[in-house]
Amino acid sequence: MSWPAGARELVLVQQQEIEELRAQLTALATELASLRERIGRTSRNSSKPPSSDGPGFKPPERRKGSDRKRGGQQGHPGAGPELLPIERVDEVVEHHPAACRRCGQLLQGEDPEPLRHQVIEIPPITPLVIEHRLHRLVCPCCSTSTCAALPADVEASRYGPRLSALVGLLGSAFPLSFSKTQALLDQLLGVEISRGAIAAIRRRLSAALELPMAEALQAARQQPVAYVDETGAPTGNADGNNPDRRRGWQWVMVTPVVTVFLQSLNRSAAAAIELLGDAFGGILVSDRFSAYNYLSTQQRQLCWAHLIRDLNAIAERTGVSGEFAVELLGLQQQLFAQWHQWKKGTIDWPQLQQRCQPIRQSFETTLQRAVDLGCERKERTPWAKTVRTCQQLLQRNQALWTFLERPGVEPTNNAAERALRQSVIQRKISHGVQSAGGAICRSRLLTVTITLRQQGRDVWPFLEQVWISHHRGGVMPSLLPDS
Repeated sequence: MSWPAGARELVLVQQQEIEELRAQLTALATELASLRERIGRTSRNSSKPPSSDGPGFKPPERRKGSDRKRGGQQGHPGAGPELLPIERVDEVVEHHPAACRRCGQLLQGEDPEPLRHQVIEIPPITPLVIEHRLHRLVCPCCSTSTCAALPADVEASRYGPRLSALVGLLGSAFPLSFSKTQALLDQLLGVEISRGAIAAIRRRLSAALELPMAEALQAARQQPVAYVDETGAPTGNADGNNPDRRRGWQWVMVTPVVTVFLQSLNRSAAAAIELLGDAFGGILVSDRFSAYNYLSTQQRQLCWAHLIRDLNAIAERTGVSGEFAVELLGLQQQLFAQWHQWKKGTIDWPQLQQRCQPIRQSFETTLQRAVDLGCERKERTPWAKTVRTCQQLLQRNQALWTFLERPGVEPTNNAAERALRQSVIQRKISHGVQSAGGAICRSRLLTVTITLRQQGRDVWPFLEQVWISHHRGGVMPSLLPDS
């Protein structure tokens, strides 16, 4: 068959155009799938907080509850307000009936067990203001003037230890902005204080917390298990320590003893080592962030909560990706059904390990099947992303199952995420800090607040004692629990 003049060249050009259009179509389809996945991100399939889901989001259906009405049920003994002990009662007012309510006979005497009704009230709060007058006298012999000095137990600043500790408390346990801290102190205590004074008090309190913070950090690094996470923490350049205007990150390490916060300008392995130390020998529970990869898999427990969100995202993809994710999610549900039975005491530790062994093998086999199907690593299709996720999990497969081999290790780092909520709330209120000193202050106050709450101790008296010990001398209180 003979081709007309120029026909062969035309066919070749058209074939080339078809290939180019096909490549463009594939690229656009991949981009569309990526955009749809990004738009569909929720707290269920990503690390987004539930507050960002929006009004149109429908959470997964929960099991149907009982038909009982809300509140206390029939026969419930109740838990009303308890009476305070008599030692805390400031005034007792006796009330006697004057006459019988039936016949009118006058009544006298005392009831050995009268009904007790207590009314708790707040008296008007006024600050205690003590004025110290330092007299300057002239010597009659040499005409030298000498001024009296403040006693060692008198605060050199304008604000006393308890008020200064309250200013720190309102910036940590009760994360108020500077303006709201001003308003509260003015309306509740009648104390007028400037924003500069608030900042100065918190700087001094931060300096006073240096030793307790160092002691807590050292103790945390020696614990057998630590739960770690990080979140964004904007840091300004008011002091010139952040000229590149880097975002800043708040890191947290939760241990059974203390919870420690550190703020860094980096989200890297160097920042992780700054928190954990060079010789950390415990088990680290975290997400799959690469900053922790310098530790061996024998020291890692990857967070299953993060993994479940990733699997939910994969399950929403079309085709083989969704099928693999649904299979893995089913195995995950079986795994945690056994874990919760052990938590409740239904099964013992050897039974838990025995029952989870086939689940683990099936999970690993499913990951390997996805990898064996393979794809080009440079591809950006949803399937390629699924395979890469499975490859990453297989590379650190040992770190998925540490909680089944080491008692006392949880399968998630939810404890660290809960601890970071306080930092996130402060970030949303104040939009970050303006200097490195402010970052240090916030980290130290967060460490004190969360650690003492973890131990069931009061923050306000602790901060007061820290202030007194640092500025007047004395025994510095410790963030470590009493042995």
